[in-house]
Amino acid sequence: MANAQWEDFYCDEVLSGKTEVETIMETEHSLAFYHTRPYYEIHIIVIPKKHIQSILTVTAEEKHLLDDVLQVVREVAARLEKEYGACTISTNVGNYQSNKHMHWHVHYGSRVRDEKGRILNGITSE
Repeated sequence: MANAQWEDFYCDEVLSGKTEVETIMETEHSLAFYHTRPYYEIHIIVIPKKHIQSILTVTAEEKHLLDDVLQVVREVAARLEKEYGACTISTNVGNYQSNKHMHWHVHYGSRVRDEKGRILNGITSE
């Protein structure tokens, strides 16, 4: 479970500029960047720049934001598929969602952290 102070890490840290990220792609409404604590060899996060709690809370007025986020997810996934031959795309809701800001994971490769964030297989780089 995420620290309570990071309930919305994306608004509080990433979008505010407090935590620097390596941007992959950016539009007016979305940001794609390398995960700050990756769970996979290649792990990219895509978020809306406006706070939306999850895919379940998107309103009709925010549909254009979801469309933009999904287009960015699509383009990032296409890059990974072209470079590596495959990728996984996922989003979480409810208690599975450690950051209460809608975000999508686009990743490829072996898992490098367990569910609690601990480094696996003797990998020591953070």
